[in-house]
Amino acid sequence: MIRYGVKVIPREVILDTQGRAVSQVLVQSGFPKVHQVRVGKWIEVELNLPEKEAHEEIQKIARGILINPLLENYEIVKL
Repeated sequence: MIRYGVKVIPREVILDTQGRAVSQVLVQSGFPKVHQVRVGKWIEVELNLPEKEAHEEIQKIARGILINPLLENYEIVKL
């Protein structure tokens, strides 16, 4: 069993309204040095495949299902 984490974050050119809201709350809560916040998601996937096949499969899953390539970037981490 191989576990991967997929970090999904809005692309820089996309307005991140959640990140903006969190940033404003942090500044108003006494953290004035906060410059920017980006809000994304973390997805963990376990695959029952040999390592090479698992890496190829998680790439397909991430690109085909987990992200919208027009709006989001992603990073895969082996856990």
